[in-house]
Amino acid sequence: MSLPHAILTALLEKPSSGLELTRRFDRSIGYFWSATHQQIYRELGKLEGEGLIRALPAEQPARGQKKVYEVLEAGREELARWTAASQDPKPQRDALLLRLRAAAVVGTEGLEADLRRHRELHARQLEMYREIERRDFPPGKGGAEDRLRHLVLRAGIDLETFWTQWLDHAVAEVAGISEGQGRQE
Repeated sequence: MSLPHAILTALLEKPSSGLELTRRFDRSIGYFWSATHQQIYRELGKLEGEGLIRALPAEQPARGQKKVYEVLEAGREELARWTAASQDPKPQRDALLLRLRAAAVVGTEGLEADLRRHRELHARQLEMYREIERRDFPPGKGGAEDRLRHLVLRAGIDLETFWTQWLDHAVAEVAGISEGQGRQE
């Protein structure tokens, strides 16, 4: 996925200013595709230059007024083209997994505490996703747009569920290894 496509998606959902987009990224899209304020503004300029979006005319001209952007037909076509295109999964890159592999050769000191910290972070994220699900996707809510948005949220819930369960297992393994190392010394 790319930032331009994330911005086109957000603007098709609701025309917005750069600041509004930044806030929306923080509350929704940012859970699976993050971007800084500067990246969003830079990309808005590129998308406008490419004729994919435009700034809506201001109701009253004023100096320093924020621009509200909407997607043009060319932007909608680009997003549809990108959505329909095939894309291979990205290889997994996770420093925690690499650190576990390194611990096999240098020892596990400090690793158990960090695994517990990671587990807590994932548990908090999981609870936040579940709260969003309770709030935004009550039973019976099911238009096509809502069903697809809920599917994205379910991916987050399932991933965080996986991580919390896997980290429970990892903590137990590392604790057992650490106890065994302590007895051998």
